[in-house]
Amino acid sequence: MIRKKISKKALVLFAALLAAAPLAVAQLKIDIGDLLKIGGIALVVDRFGPEIDKAVDDLQGFTPEQAAMTKVVPIISAGSGTHVGAAQVMGPASEVNKVRAVAQVEGKVFGGVVRIKALIPVSTTSVTNIRRVDGVGVSAIIDVKI
Repeated sequence: MIRKKISKKALVLFAALLAAAPLAVAQLKIDIGDLLKIGGIALVVDRFGPEIDKAVDDLQGFTPEQAAMTKVVPIISAGSGTHVGAAQVMGPASEVNKVRAVAQVEGKVFGGVVRIKALIPVSTTSVTNIRRVDGVGVSAIIDVKI
């Protein structure tokens, strides 16, 4: 086995890079608005999902000790497959971990007087093969101002 000796200069340079990394990241100033313009709701949910989830939990008064698990996922329109928003899902951890999106299915009854939007936690982001995740419900809808 060959062992290379690391010079003091290399260690000092590496330490300086580690110390400067947070400053470089702060200078990027990427925010939710910029991500929406670039990649849409799916990118925002992917990047900020845990922070949004914590904010929803705080708003609802959930504590970390509660048994139900929550997660933020995109809402996809079952007709077009377009990402139309985000939702927080809640349920047993084993089932919530399977959820990849919430499918929104719309219908009308009573001659169109009543409009229904069903929100179904699903294990895929594809609208061609929707598979419901049983035991999980939608606990919040997240509107994103564009």
